[in-house]
Amino acid sequence: MSDTSAAAYWKANVRVISICMAIWALVSFGFGIILRPLISGIPIGGTDLGFWFAQQGSILTFIALIFYYRWYMNKLDRKFDVDE
Repeated sequence: MSDTSAAAYWKANVRVISICMAIWALVSFGFGIILRPLISGIPIGGTDLGFWFAQQGSILTFIALIFYYRWYMNKLDRKFDVDE
């Protein structure tokens, strides 16, 4: 891989990480600030339903973004012919 393509590869890598973190922050904010007050006060399994959705939604979004990142990086690896 040449220096130019290496720079483009890492620029794309940083961009997808930034996008994933922004999506995770927005979704976590939505679950915690918007959805949680709407459904809080409903007890389920010893915990508040609003808190449970905020916590689990944030965790599941983070896990989904990890899988998306790995898929996208495989795509970039093939595009830039990177061997691991």
